[in-house]
Amino acid sequence: QVQLVESGGGLVQPGGSLRLSCAASRSIFSIYAMGWYRQAPGKQRELVAIITSGGSTNYADSVKGRFTISRDNAKNTVYLQMNSLKPEDTAVYYCNGGTIYWGQGTQVTVSS
Repeated sequence: QVQLVESGGGLVQPGGSLRLSCAASRSIFSIYAMGWYRQAPGKQRELVAIITSGGSTNYADSVKGRFTISRDNAKNTVYLQMNSLKPEDTAVYYCNGGTIYWGQGTQVTVSS
């Protein structure tokens, strides 16, 4: 069993930045792709960014050029750097490991 714990959410003004962190209870990055998903009220959960075990990344079109996913293998932690935030980025953000393991989610609110 793997536990994923997200942190770093909060309230930020449009144009601002936040960095989300996802700490895994054990090393899984060499096995699983890690992803960040988000779910806004009344909408389906959607993939935001993913980083494979080999280090390749992919992003939703809506966040390309603004968000960056990265990982620190030594810390068993995945990050999502979010810049130029927009109100439409408001959602609960979830960390995922290998499409199997999920974190509890962290709220991101972009509002003036």
